[in-house]
Amino acid sequence: MATQVNPPRGMRDFLPAEKKRREHVLSVIRSVYEAHGFEEIETPVMEDSERLHAGLGGDNEKLAFGVMKRGLTADDLSSATESLDLVDLGLRFDLTVPLARFYASHRAELPTVFRSIQIASVWRAERPQKGRYRQFIQADIDIIGEPGALAEIELMTATGATLSALGLTGWTIRVNDRRLLFGMLEALGFDPADYDSALITIDKLDKIGQGGVVAELREKGLPGDALETFFRRPQTMEFLPFGERAIAKALPAGVDPVAIAELAAIGLAVDEGKGAPVVQFDPFLVRGMGYYTGTIFEIAHPSSTSALGGGGRYDGMIGRFLGTDVPAAGFSIGFERIVDLLELPDDTTTDAVALLYDADVEFPTLMALKAGLIAEGKRVRLEKAPRNVKPLLAQLAASGYGSVASVKADTTGTGDLAFRPLGS
Repeated sequence: MATQVNPPRGMRDFLPAEKKRREHVLSVIRSVYEAHGFEEIETPVMEDSERLHAGLGGDNEKLAFGVMKRGLTADDLSSATESLDLVDLGLRFDLTVPLARFYASHRAELPTVFRSIQIASVWRAERPQKGRYRQFIQADIDIIGEPGALAEIELMTATGATLSALGLTGWTIRVNDRRLLFGMLEALGFDPADYDSALITIDKLDKIGQGGVVAELREKGLPGDALETFFRRPQTMEFLPFGERAIAKALPAGVDPVAIAELAAIGLAVDEGKGAPVVQFDPFLVRGMGYYTGTIFEIAHPSSTSALGGGGRYDGMIGRFLGTDVPAAGFSIGFERIVDLLELPDDTTTDAVALLYDADVEFPTLMALKAGLIAEGKRVRLEKAPRNVKPLLAQLAASGYGSVASVKADTTGTGDLAFRPLGS
């Protein structure tokens, strides 16, 4: 019986060409983030289980992979009342919780306002499906220690510059503020004790539609009728350009004008830096994470029904570790979704060459030729010339090699090599 050789469900292997493509995208992301003053850090793939389940990660905590304690006995297994009794570590499900722990650990060694980059794999026990994986890369930037709107402006500007550098067009950043969401619910007659439950339902708007949201609110005993009436307003579901008047028009009367003005100022500053309107107000943007405390944002693109990234302000999280609140905001690019949208030019094949050598060529000759070409800045692969060369040439082309040369027993130096483009 054949042995199963596929990777675990929801996890993937990457062949060299795809790995190279992914690394190219990551290098662009890193370079733009660094140009905007962010610095890269690295945290462990595992954190203490108690930290991962401290109420900071929202529903993602339910998807955390646990690592079982070492040395468990049969009595330990039988006496456990829940699975978390058996674990003491877990794989990180995002990069924000590890960042909060990192900052609490190293605060004295970091600048007053710390701009971080984290680009790494995270793990979630998702039900695998198209676009959802159990292991995937997140690319995060965060600003810790900046209480004002400059943090959000810098995050959105750097993210927009990254998308542009990758050649992605047609994207927008949809923005809202948790204070405006709460103000909308208050104006519509919701009890403050029900805000979180109501927002969980409203967050499903793109999945179940207006009718589904209203029905679910009614089932919860919440004022769905008031929201249904609000949905009927023509401007409610439009994504509006930024400005105080436009935002106020999309919301019920009486919502905090100070919060409206602050959000409008953020959007206008980002658009000014971009030179074109890319920020839109979305009155029903919720962002499911319960740790957000102010501005929230997502990347929208017409080719995807899901957000290509998102983030917001989370001023209360780091205080859970330090005992004193520290302002913080972050933006995460959905790397796996974005990389599938990009058509990247292959501009590296001219520097990648293959040497097809005959069986009687001596190894010292091969290594001298390879070293000479590498010194010229080439990427070099040695391949023994097969009887049927066509499959090998096709594989080399797929791996990004642009030309080949034959090496004979009498080849003495790189000047003897006659390179021909692949495909000729």
